[in-house]
Amino acid sequence: MSLFGKLKQILKKQSKNEIEDIEEFLIENNFGVKFTENFIEEVKNKRVKNIEEYLKEKIISVLSEKENSLNLKNKPSVFLFVGTNGSGKTTSIAKIAYILKKQGKTVMLVAGDTFRAAASEQLTKWAEKLNVPIVKQGEGSDPASVVYDGLSSALSKNIDVVLIDSAGRVETKKNLMNELSKIERVIEKRIGRKPDEVLLVLDAYTGQNGLAQIETFSNAVKITGIVLTKVDGSSAGGIVVPIVEKYGIPIKFLGSGEELEDMEIFDTNKYLNILM
Repeated sequence: MSLFGKLKQILKKQSKNEIEDIEEFLIENNFGVKFTENFIEEVKNKRVKNIEEYLKEKIISVLSEKENSLNLKNKPSVFLFVGTNGSGKTTSIAKIAYILKKQGKTVMLVAGDTFRAAASEQLTKWAEKLNVPIVKQGEGSDPASVVYDGLSSALSKNIDVVLIDSAGRVETKKNLMNELSKIERVIEKRIGRKPDEVLLVLDAYTGQNGLAQIETFSNAVKITGIVLTKVDGSSAGGIVVPIVEKYGIPIKFLGSGEELEDMEIFDTNKYLNILM
């Protein structure tokens, strides 16, 4: 059942504990404490009659505060992708490459995940399917070296956008987090600026743990946007609200499935449609 479908069920019951039920619903569905408390207080004080519509308005109000367009003003525009294992990072890179190609951009992939052989192999298969160049080295190579080579190749080939994969991090592994900072420094050294986008790939079903991941990765690199994967009409999608409200980081992409077409540039109205 969709998130708004669950809310309708609560409202239909017309329970004397309706406000408490709605508050519990919002917390359980990952809207965060701050948003939930403010929403409940306003519902009480303003005697809101159409709670469903008011929730939509509040979600739109939060999400419209942040500009979520991609930074594509430089050539090459460099996007660094970070995230934990299992978040769908490598597949998301392929889907975003597909979107950019449809926009007429030339794209290059850089296999900066040298810790896991399967990651490079997976990215290579996507590169072949998309017919885009890929720069990679052997398993165990220095990721920063791969990135440096990739940027040099992109500059020589006049590529529009470079998408850099990185090893899936476990938040507790400091050495891997330090590696991210090193990659960012190498990018700055090679092109004279930090990455145009640092995109954290989050699995929507991680719920509140997604917020912990934001804090941890932010200690290593400056995150400019979120790629939220595995989003459907369930409770998972509510996490978008506290991400934007608490951290001020815009959602840039929403992913929902395994096919190349199953990724969209974030749009608030489409997001609401998913929740409905």
